Amino acid sequence: MTAGSQIEVFLADYRDAAQAAAVVDLLNAYASEPAGGGVPLDPAVRQDLPAALAARPQAFSVLAFEGGQPVGLVNCLEGFSTFACKPLVNVHDVVVLPSHRGQGVAQKMFARVEQEARRRGACKLTLEVLSNNKPALRTYEREGFASYQLDPEFGHAVFLQKKL
Repeated sequence: MTAGSQIEVFLADYRDAAQAAAVVDLLNAYASEPAGGGVPLDPAVRQDLPAALAARPQAFSVLAFEGGQPVGLVNCLEGFSTFACKPLVNVHDVVVLPSHRGQGVAQKMFARVEQEARRRGACKLTLEVLSNNKPALRTYEREGFASYQLDPEFGHAVFLQKKL
């Protein structure tokens, strides 16, 4: 950040063209990095994502801007905890541009995510991270995230996927 610059953090409005573009551009930047898979978003995804997110009331995104330029994004999707009988919020994507990493941008975005999750009555935040993404793991641990288990005999939770 430049001297005197200010990071502005807010909930994205997917129907605002500039904010929708920021969501797509930041997510594309992340997808293009090795930690995001190293493949840019498909053009159809880039085109359709803002409207698809806007159509889902359980989705919200937090944007970080500095000097009118987007520098960070957190995409979230509300789920439901059957054990707590309350909503939960899954942090699905976390993006901070390389130029702004290590400057507290993620911390500010997570504070806004937590504020929105509490407003929605969520009982917890969840996220997944690749095990060798050490910088991200350190950030998430600083924000209070930890692996979980219900009974030590059964071990820690493991995230799995099946593509359709």
